[in-house]
Amino acid sequence: MILITEDVWGAQFEGLRALDEVCYEPDLWNQREAMKEKLRNATVLVVRNRTKVDAELIAASPNLKLICRAGVGLDNIDLSAADAREIAVSAALGVNAISVAEHTLGLALALARNIITHDLQTESGKWIRTPGMELRGKTWGMLGFGATAQCTATLLQGFGVNKIAYDPYAKFSDSQLQSFGVELVSLDSVIEKSDIISVHLPHTPATKNLLNAAEFSRMKKGVLIVSVGRGEVIDETDLIAALKSGHLGGAALDVRASEPPTIGELELFENVILTPHIAGITHESQSAILELLAADIMSSYTGAELRGAVGKIRSIS
Repeated sequence: MILITEDVWGAQFEGLRALDEVCYEPDLWNQREAMKEKLRNATVLVVRNRTKVDAELIAASPNLKLICRAGVGLDNIDLSAADAREIAVSAALGVNAISVAEHTLGLALALARNIITHDLQTESGKWIRTPGMELRGKTWGMLGFGATAQCTATLLQGFGVNKIAYDPYAKFSDSQLQSFGVELVSLDSVIEKSDIISVHLPHTPATKNLLNAAEFSRMKKGVLIVSVGRGEVIDETDLIAALKSGHLGGAALDVRASEPPTIGELELFENVILTPHIAGITHESQSAILELLAADIMSSYTGAELRGAVGKIRSIS
């Protein structure tokens, strides 16, 4: 059985019914015991980011051969436990990078020109013309320089910004960095020199609450922060304090520490934009993701190599 526990579906999946029984239950992720019962007979599990595929869930899946992640983050999947059971994991890494980059730029422009507030004011009958900020000549710092940050750097090439990035794991030649127009620098340099900071980092023990009161205090006054990686990277309590003090110029968060979040103080700031983790969700990116996952599911039944394999298992015999 192919079990789909979240809202992952499209025409690309229709052909899977010829391979095996397909069980599509998009709300099953929130019904732990029912999901474990279904997994007794599943050979393939398809998830987004809400299903917690931990060691316990994997242990409850005796016939599981493949886990498919419709997206790029892998923090909801225990890769070590999957590897230990020789279960393949496939993910569409980098497939939605353009979508995330375009959303990142859109959020930054909306913050810099105060577009949301101007729209709301004008629709209410007001005519308040306050100045915004040009991107040209500013320093744009990126935390993380993986696929989404690289696409963001490419999109920024026509904006005349100075681009710097921090990524301790990035390995690029000088010619590659030159093609992006990016200089790799220290974390301190991104924190202290940037006028706009876009956050592309995954959630790991090293990145949890990386942006906190101490880091906010070292940033330039008026800095704009755009977060499209994982919400846990930002300490939201400290972010609220930095916004209240007026030190930060604004923040746009597509990802939150808890999703969906509880309404609180962040919703009260005019210079805060909140979107529901949709940076990577476009018609184009979702179609490409479904195509890759459908192909890998089919490959899992034929023994062909998996295109999106991220664990130690590259094919299923």
